[in-house]
Amino acid sequence: MAQDGPQLYGLMAEFEEPDDLVAASEKVRDAGFHAFDAYTPFPIEGLGEAVGHKRSLIPILVFSGGLIGALTAFGMMYSSAVIFYPINSGGRPLNSWPAFIPITFELTILFAALTAVVSMFFLNKLPMPYHPVFNVPEFQRASQDRFFLCIEADDPKFDLDKTRAFLEGLGPEKVSEVAP
Repeated sequence: MAQDGPQLYGLMAEFEEPDDLVAASEKVRDAGFHAFDAYTPFPIEGLGEAVGHKRSLIPILVFSGGLIGALTAFGMMYSSAVIFYPINSGGRPLNSWPAFIPITFELTILFAALTAVVSMFFLNKLPMPYHPVFNVPEFQRASQDRFFLCIEADDPKFDLDKTRAFLEGLGPEKVSEVAP
């Protein structure tokens, strides 16, 4: 249970090497912590699995957006050419679907792209102009050459002294308290 729940966001460990961060993340996950995250200046292979991230919903949402775009475009052109303004031009059938393909393709791409952008912002909780980890002065190096692991105080297994000792046992450069 959290000792200093409202007064503390969590504990942050600073690592110098990406491999150390991945190994530490696996140990934190294996120790039973659930509310923790890693911060790096560049993507690291295997870190997502080490932290325990699940598959993203974005591919499903983008596919759905593209499908809705295709159905919207085809339905719009079908209704205008067959139902509302049926004009027989050059003896072609009213439902001349090959002529509908370019617009259907364009709206499929448009809807899929817009869905990708909106869902990425929504699922990543962006924009986030403030986060408690910004209170740690060393965190400025997270965009340069340092790797950080933060265990949040609202984790059911979090105990300030035990968690600090656990993090220090992982071999970080420094362990810092993160104020809310």
